[in-house]
Amino acid sequence: MNNLTLLDGAFGTRIWAKTGESKPVWMYNILRPDVIREVTAEYVAAGAQIVQANTFGANRISVEKNSDYSVEDVVKAAVRIAREAVQGTSVRVGLSAGPLTVMMEPYGDLEEDEAAEIYDEIFRFGIEEGADLIQLETFIDLNMLCVAAKEAKKYGVPVLCTMSFEESGRTIFGNSVEDMAEELGNIGVDGVGLNCSLGPDKAAPIMKKFAEVTNLPLIFKPNAGLPVMDTDGNMVNPYTKEDFSDEIADVVSLLSYVGGCCGTDPTYIALLKERYADPYQQPSKTGCRKIAVYGPGH
Repeated sequence: MNNLTLLDGAFGTRIWAKTGESKPVWMYNILRPDVIREVTAEYVAAGAQIVQANTFGANRISVEKNSDYSVEDVVKAAVRIAREAVQGTSVRVGLSAGPLTVMMEPYGDLEEDEAAEIYDEIFRFGIEEGADLIQLETFIDLNMLCVAAKEAKKYGVPVLCTMSFEESGRTIFGNSVEDMAEELGNIGVDGVGLNCSLGPDKAAPIMKKFAEVTNLPLIFKPNAGLPVMDTDGNMVNPYTKEDFSDEIADVVSLLSYVGGCCGTDPTYIALLKERYADPYQQPSKTGCRKIAVYGPGH
């Protein structure tokens, strides 16, 4: 059974809930660094061993379109805030990058060299400021992910890659689990898996498929589902933290990294820690054997 490293949960929804507005999340590195520091610290307190710098979407295309900031200012502020939040702990800081808002050739006009330059800019500033690893997530186009991964590997830090899959086991661009594992394995990334798109029960079969086709460490960050209205008229997530944790039990033994995506919060991560990552615990109610945690860097 793999040693499990706990990741954090959703960032954007936490930031928007605390600020009461929904601007691009990377803007808050400049506008409300206190909020970013608070959210990060919450995940550290919950038990996350890797927390993300708030850099998802902070690429040249989006930053220039939506603000007067520079990519350097936004990315370095994000990493600096994250490092402040983890100070005095062994928690590592991951530099988050996702898909660009324009499509690469042949689906769009963006050339591969330009995409590579955009990603390199993010990685360069993030690593300069002290990010420990790079997390590429929520990709649906394997070609774009491969471009980003090749640039990320140049920086000599671990590179973790996740894509968003449909229940069919393919992305909306038609990329399969096998495609992803093979292409990224050839590039030499340090982990592959799934984030966003699905709740843990619907995503679990996809993780089982990953385990069949690759020996790379596996990463699992499913959603808590799109909010729905309960009988009292309140908006709630379809998967409570208990539901979320229960549904992960079936695949947790396959995983090297686990956390949450949209709809999750620090209470979800804390329960994952309690059930699956606290060392020397007795079996959980679900019957899944507990996994001892070896600290970040293992």
